[in-house]
Amino acid sequence: MTEWSTDPAMAASLDAADEFSSFRARFELPPPPKGATESIYFVGNSLGPMPTKAREYINRELDRWAMLGVKGHFEGAPGWADYHKILIDPLCRMVGALPHEVAVMNTLTVNLHNLLVSFYRPIAERHKILIEEHAFPSDHFAVESQIRLHGFDPADSLVTVKPRDGGELFHVDDIVAAIEEHGDSLATVLLPGVQYYTGQVMPIDEIVRAGHAVGATVGIDLAHSVGNVPLTLHDSAVDFATWCSYKYVNSSPGGISGVYVHERHVNDQSLPKLTGWWGNRMETRFAMQNSFDPYPTAESWAASNGTALPMAALRASLEVFDDAGGVVALRAKSKKQTAYLLYLLDELLDGDVKSLTPRDPEQRGCQLSLEIIPDDIDGRAVFDAIEAAGVFCDWRFPNVIRVAPTPLFNTFGEIRRFVDLLANAIAANRTV
Repeated sequence: MTEWSTDPAMAASLDAADEFSSFRARFELPPPPKGATESIYFVGNSLGPMPTKAREYINRELDRWAMLGVKGHFEGAPGWADYHKILIDPLCRMVGALPHEVAVMNTLTVNLHNLLVSFYRPIAERHKILIEEHAFPSDHFAVESQIRLHGFDPADSLVTVKPRDGGELFHVDDIVAAIEEHGDSLATVLLPGVQYYTGQVMPIDEIVRAGHAVGATVGIDLAHSVGNVPLTLHDSAVDFATWCSYKYVNSSPGGISGVYVHERHVNDQSLPKLTGWWGNRMETRFAMQNSFDPYPTAESWAASNGTALPMAALRASLEVFDDAGGVVALRAKSKKQTAYLLYLLDELLDGDVKSLTPRDPEQRGCQLSLEIIPDDIDGRAVFDAIEAAGVFCDWRFPNVIRVAPTPLFNTFGEIRRFVDLLANAIAANRTV
């Protein structure tokens, strides 16, 4: 167990021993704003920084477009028609899936709608879908609209689970109890892998077991999980999942999404789905026949032509993860970074800042959600001050600052400097 110290020399010592320190150079981190001396990029939970190779890979496709035109779909290594195939294996390693269970396509909420068409199939006796009460708004909106599309009323069919006693964190017993409460009337469970507001890692295995025990399908929104914490989707028997790639996977703003469908479903032709030309096998696609011949894989959900430029950016980031040994290898550093940050906050800012994120390292990823506690501190002014000093982070009402030290590109020295900047901002923004 690490013996922590508030001495800045400890941060230097931790950085000197960091086996992943060289990976920072493989990202282009934003410069500090005018008036600040250094930037600290702690907002990879919202948008990851640009991998240096993304520029090279995107420019390569632009050059091929200029030189080959339409022939670029089939000429080159790979051509655009097959570009997605080089992304599947590294994504499978990242999410714990088999190659025929993963496809690359669209964006997260579009994919969520596509998957709910297949896995939310309400009937009069079983029509409810369970989400968290404080779900990310796009998930809530998607679920409401799917319920209405099936002719049901969200007032009856949308049920929620919330933390107990007005708190922020979920207890696994409460999630299981909520699933069991709705039992035979529950069609689908849709919960996050990591809760976006608090950064809590959710108990996926227990959620799946509870959902399946009552006959419901179980889907997981992995927006804040992929690239952040290890995942075992296949072994966990999750029915379906989707994720964005622009947060911890650093794939460009609005970067291309991925989907996972468990192998027991991928070749089930009885499942309804929104089909398109690109879900048709390549061997028969260009016969131009109006008879759908689906891939016996998750690719059958891919209705449209892949987008080469976003896939090129994703390729650049996935290479960095693989070279680092993957999320599992990075996890030890991530736990150490958040433990160090929590220690410094306890020692230097106790009484002013509280972490809403669990103390248990197994229940947190890179993100810590920091609540400014006293009423005599203007939390928004504190956020504005540290942002002006070069800290990239984000603000969530009413008084929470989310920071996400990330093992691929953040240092322990940055964590130490961040706490000093936060302390100075708090001292300067007390209202009385």
